[in-house]
Amino acid sequence: MIRRTSLIALAASALLAACATTPTPAPLAETLAREPQLSTFNRLVAQAGLTDTLRAAGPFTVFAPSDDAFKAVPAKTMEALVADPAQLKAVLGYHIVEGQVTAADVKPGAAKTRQGASVALAKAGSFVTVDDAVVQQTDILATNGVAHVVDRVLMPPKK
Repeated sequence: MIRRTSLIALAASALLAACATTPTPAPLAETLAREPQLSTFNRLVAQAGLTDTLRAAGPFTVFAPSDDAFKAVPAKTMEALVADPAQLKAVLGYHIVEGQVTAADVKPGAAKTRQGASVALAKAGSFVTVDDAVVQQTDILATNGVAHVVDRVLMPPKK
């Protein structure tokens, strides 16, 4: 009887520990701020004035480029984006789609972005792409949508 009670106590303790480390659900802005590989994206979202958008009711789907994705952008291109708030907002808005699209929901086709143009979504098994970027981490859930980490910075088409 002592063994069974000990096992139950151990299981309850493990469950409580798991619950204590689970982050409280939050809007996309706060949820993405917790992701260490998205520090550049988060800084640029704040600089572009899109933090309130990512706190709004939504739902939204964000294809957030990783820090490595931003490092791959030519320095002159990044300098130009940072120097032009409207262009920075347009590029980041091209990474945000209205509605919540989890990896399981992705169907081949176009999805309209907050920037106004559309991105091409595709899926093969669990492999998801958006335009020419590969989704590296799927389904980061937030109270107002979902985010996916992508390996490239997407550039909207020229108008």
